[in-house]
Amino acid sequence: MARIINKDTIVCMSLSARPSNFGTRFHNFLYEKLDLNYIYKAFTTNNLKDAIYGIKALAIRGCAISMPYKQVCIEFIDELDVSASSIQSVNTIVNTNYHLTAYNTDYIAVAKLIEENQIENTTPFVLKGSGGMANAVIGAFYDKGFKNGIIAARNQQKGQALAKRYGYKWVKDETEVPTEQAKLIINVTPIGMQGGIEADQLSFPTSMIEQAEIVFDVVALPVETPMIKYASKLNKTIISGADVAVIQALEQFVLYTGIRPEKELVEQAADFARRG
Repeated sequence: MARIINKDTIVCMSLSARPSNFGTRFHNFLYEKLDLNYIYKAFTTNNLKDAIYGIKALAIRGCAISMPYKQVCIEFIDELDVSASSIQSVNTIVNTNYHLTAYNTDYIAVAKLIEENQIENTTPFVLKGSGGMANAVIGAFYDKGFKNGIIAARNQQKGQALAKRYGYKWVKDETEVPTEQAKLIINVTPIGMQGGIEADQLSFPTSMIEQAEIVFDVVALPVETPMIKYASKLNKTIISGADVAVIQALEQFVLYTGIRPEKELVEQAADFARRG
């Protein structure tokens, strides 16, 4: 049935420097199919503090948090779930009776994908990036027992701090890493992101992609980034940002509504979201 917005409609939202349609289409698709009196809208902001306080003041039920707000938003939150506190990075805020609790469903999604792809924790990896999403990915790999990791980050302060927290090595550039050590390569930068200035670029050198056994790109749009396309031609094991996006969005939906949709419906929502 057609949904009609009224005074009781529950609002959910997202905050990002570069909003996309994925979350908006994913959540609203499920609201409609499940006949829920919810609506979801994407926003950006030039005043993060007031935006977060507005979530509380206006009784907005939930908010997805994307780059570059995943860490800087923490000071405005009332409580951190363990999924966020352990990695000091937030991607989801839930408002319950004007009390804001932060979660990180990216962390949950990455942990599930490690299990689903049966990646051995003895696999040496190189992760490129040092932002909020990097914290979620690194935290998930660390908690799964991965000991042999290198973080490549041009931001020395953030890169070294992230590496030190988990006992990994830091390098400024991924080309400093012997290619044979990079059996698993992970891009957690905006390189390859649709609409970005580096949309057509590979996030790792071709030699490292060729040497890798597993290629993981957290960029969700496009579904096939330049690195994913190149790795696909080489028949590498691939984990895409689209995989992460669907799982983390589903976990957000559950947090906001208390409902876990059937797998088939989630797949329909993901397909609808990708076409937007």
